[in-house]
Amino acid sequence: MAETSQRAWGYGLATISRTTGVTLDTWFPDPHLGAPPENFDAHLLPADISRHERDDDLRDVSLRGVAVVIDLEAPPESTPDAYLRLHLLSHCLVPPNSINLDGLFPLLPIVAHTTRGPVHPDYFQQNRLSLQLEGASLTSLDKFGPLLNYYSPPGVRIADASRVRLGAHLSPGTTVMHEGFVNFNAGTLGASMVEGRISQGVVVGTGTDIGGGASIMGTLSGGGKEVISLGERCLLGANSGIGISLGDDCVVEAGLYITAGTRVLVRSGDKTEEVKARDLSGKPGLLFRRNSSTGAVEGLARAGTGVELNSALHT
Repeated sequence: MAETSQRAWGYGLATISRTTGVTLDTWFPDPHLGAPPENFDAHLLPADISRHERDDDLRDVSLRGVAVVIDLEAPPESTPDAYLRLHLLSHCLVPPNSINLDGLFPLLPIVAHTTRGPVHPDYFQQNRLSLQLEGASLTSLDKFGPLLNYYSPPGVRIADASRVRLGAHLSPGTTVMHEGFVNFNAGTLGASMVEGRISQGVVVGTGTDIGGGASIMGTLSGGGKEVISLGERCLLGANSGIGISLGDDCVVEAGLYITAGTRVLVRSGDKTEEVKARDLSGKPGLLFRRNSSTGAVEGLARAGTGVELNSALHT
């Protein structure tokens, strides 16, 4: 094992398909950072876990308690290990991009997430009518369950539970509206408005507003490798998008999508220089806009601070 600060542990409740033996998910109600306590015993589960152990004939699953200790610098080794890492992120015990998630996807089976709990997809398909007659309607078919199936972050509003995955890191004061989406290993560092898409790996600073339909490039597909971050008090206008990081107090106008290779006109005194957007990545106090006469993308210096959130929506 690594140093104590790089370890984590928790008692969880695993959902196991009785037909296939596949662990569908694991719920950790109280995950912890650091080394486990001296009385930690994998064979002696706490009462709040053991009392839920049972067989569920409706879903063809067994619920079994597990005790897990992991090394956060090493890749995950099992489905419960992977789920503990996702819980650490969603409990805001670790920030995005700070723990090893290499090889996570093969450890997460595709699960039929229902209103009665996880079900193996084949079993759900074969027993769809019986399950639905008992109130088990399908909410998603995915490797990641909705965050709210496992944890309710304090001080956070989520309008549509299906659009925030387990592993999202949402700080108190964050509001995710109906069209907002937050992927795993991504999220907010403080009060923020999310009406657009926060892709895997993206971190959003305090006071930032992701406008309706706005999109931030992630690193899961498309060949992108740069991890994008947004500083504090930034605004992504409606239907805008970025493939570069933004420093504090930046604004991207509505409808403008900036990739790393976008050519941007930057004014310095009486001079105007054309640069690639990647050269402006992370710089604070910029307004990105498209000139309505020439169509050229401009990066203009902004005075003062950026946007101010409606405090009534983020208290």
